[in-house]
Amino acid sequence: MSAVADDLKRVPLFSGLSQRQLKQLAKDFNERRVKQGVELIKQGAMSGVDCFVIAEGEASVRVDGNEVARLRAGDYFGELALVSERVRSASVVAETEMRCYTIQFWNFRKFAKTNPDVTWKLLQHVTDLLIEERGRRHAAQAFSASA
Repeated sequence: MSAVADDLKRVPLFSGLSQRQLKQLAKDFNERRVKQGVELIKQGAMSGVDCFVIAEGEASVRVDGNEVARLRAGDYFGELALVSERVRSASVVAETEMRCYTIQFWNFRKFAKTNPDVTWKLLQHVTDLLIEERGRRHAAQAFSASA
């Protein structure tokens, strides 16, 4: 199996794929090397149509300038761009030199249409994000109401 397919297998979104599916998907990914400090995606911008899978390195996720998460090998980001062509909901900055794989939404959609198990996992992930956001919004409203 290719190195790309091996790295994709570590990603929860793709971990249930067969070897054949991983090889098929790997063909649509491009390797990208990134220097420390590079902003890969920018919150509020239509900054591309790529989803990123981290093969090596570390990145920070920032919302309104505040770090909210750290991403490492096996993590992915920009996955909402695979479903919706909207502005980015967070910025992602390389904290170290990185090696990533990227896939454009049109290539992912072509793959997802013939592999519904990936589509289902992505739907579950997006649902989890919505539930988390709803919880944060509810907590913020409760806090402001008690203040």
